[in-house]
Amino acid sequence: MSQESFWIMRTFNPLFFTCFAFFIALLVIASLILKKRSEKTRRIVLIVACLVTFVGFFIYKYFLSIDTEYDKLVIETRGGFTWWAELPLQLCNINMMLIPIAVATKSRPLMSFGFFMAPLGALMALLSPAVGFDGYSIWLPRMLGFYGTHFMIIIEGLALATFGLYRPKFRDFPKTILTIVILMLLITGINLLLIKCHIYERANYFFTMEHEGISILKLFWSWIPVPVLYLLPGAVILVAYMSLVTTPFAIADAVKKKKA
Repeated sequence: MSQESFWIMRTFNPLFFTCFAFFIALLVIASLILKKRSEKTRRIVLIVACLVTFVGFFIYKYFLSIDTEYDKLVIETRGGFTWWAELPLQLCNINMMLIPIAVATKSRPLMSFGFFMAPLGALMALLSPAVGFDGYSIWLPRMLGFYGTHFMIIIEGLALATFGLYRPKFRDFPKTILTIVILMLLITGINLLLIKCHIYERANYFFTMEHEGISILKLFWSWIPVPVLYLLPGAVILVAYMSLVTTPFAIADAVKKKKA
């Protein structure tokens, strides 16, 4: 593999795994350093990390706005670049705002949402990158912004647990699901407002309006061809995913309790 080709980012290529490993290592190192620090310090570090990511997100979007190649790539699907399509209101990047709020207020429903949905949403974006973000040099501003932001969102969601600020429990599920439903309805309201006011007629944050060609969402749409409601089958997958992630924590807690 030539040095030039190594820097081309594609899902599951060596560079992808190298970047993933780097950010996981960053999380592990930060968790070890902060292990003996006060909870307040751990909260501040995570809040600052999210805020830095949030600022970086808009810097990345600025470079995207002046990227003529990207503008041409999305001319058919979005009519070209528009700021209204780039607000941090998707399932993954909304966590840059919600995790700091959750950590500052110690809200378990919001921390649960961030722990489960930030890594899941960001990983989905990384595994199915939108047009313009697959097969290009990682050193392009839009590539650095896209991958840097999403990898950071993954580790910030995981940091809730590794920093000892949140430990998932099965009893959290009802409030977590309720939080997701409330957020989905709010985001749907924003989508409808943008559409009805002719501000951005393709608004589709949280994919509540349409599937945008995503395979699993296309399947759901074939079952229930109604905006918002077509996402209902995803609730089954979500509960299964949350259960899978929570089970090791529950087993560890049971073993610890037995030894005590």
